[in-house]
Amino acid sequence: MALRHKSAIRQHRRSLRRRAVNQRNKSLMKTMIKKLREKIEAEDREAALSLLPAVFKAIDKAVAKGTIKKNTGARYKSRLSRQAQSLPVKAI
Repeated sequence: MALRHKSAIRQHRRSLRRRAVNQRNKSLMKTMIKKLREKIEAEDREAALSLLPAVFKAIDKAVAKGTIKKNTGARYKSRLSRQAQSLPVKAI
């Protein structure tokens, strides 16, 4: 990549930094979602519901940083909360 202008070189450096931030935020979000989905698969309602706020926080952070779009974050939150809420309550 032959960048010649100083502004193009600076912009390239900036894009690499932004990419790293986006990768970190997206990776954290995906890891949290994966943990929640494991709890949902195991039908562990209490653990899933207790993990929900942390997952929502990770999704909201990714949206705020511009890593994912607002509607994508809303869709993730809606689907995950619906799945967690629909888990059966275990009787003692």
